[in-house]
Amino acid sequence: MPNPIDRRAATAKRRRGDAVEQLARDLLHAHGLRDVARNAGYRVGELDLVMRDGTTLVFVEVRYRRNAGYGGGAESIDARKRLRLVRAAQVFLSRHPRWMAAPCRFDVVEASGEPPRLQWIRDAFRADD
Repeated sequence: MPNPIDRRAATAKRRRGDAVEQLARDLLHAHGLRDVARNAGYRVGELDLVMRDGTTLVFVEVRYRRNAGYGGGAESIDARKRLRLVRAAQVFLSRHPRWMAAPCRFDVVEASGEPPRLQWIRDAFRADD
């Protein structure tokens, strides 16, 4: 039987993650990006935000660290995580063929501290990294 305390902690963590994703989304909107999809989950991975920057399709990973002492959010995206993001992007494109010909990029929005301070890293990595 699941521990109700663990569920409350997970729920609080999820709410915090949702709030930080919304802050990241607001930041990107302020820079002219437009929504395409949010929390697009597939068996191979999840895309936090999919946005359009002009004609470019942007896959955005949002990483929150309450304390940057363990490294920033971008550093936590290792080769395995990048591969999951690339595979999720491939599935997204296969399910939304209208975007297949669009140029694509992978951005990261780091959030750290309380209240969160955001840093947008454009073109944070490439699919062939």
